[in-house]
Amino acid sequence: MEIKVLGTGCPSCKTLFTTVQNAVAQLGIEATVVKEEDLMKIMSYNVLSLPALVIDEEVVAKGNIPTDKVKEILTLKTKRQ
Repeated sequence: MEIKVLGTGCPSCKTLFTTVQNAVAQLGIEATVVKEEDLMKIMSYNVLSLPALVIDEEVVAKGNIPTDKVKEILTLKTKRQ
């Protein structure tokens, strides 16, 4: 599973990146977590609000996402694979 946190480096983006890393570790999921800060690449996802969470090239959430919600999303995505 490839997980990307889209953001330009703002505090919310950094927080979401850390939250995702922690959630992946806590859930024991095999995943690559990447922080995407390149504005041109971010724009290719067609998101208007940042940060955004992308799993396997699908935008699954935008904005400030609490840890519980991140875990829920990751758990659902893991079950679908």
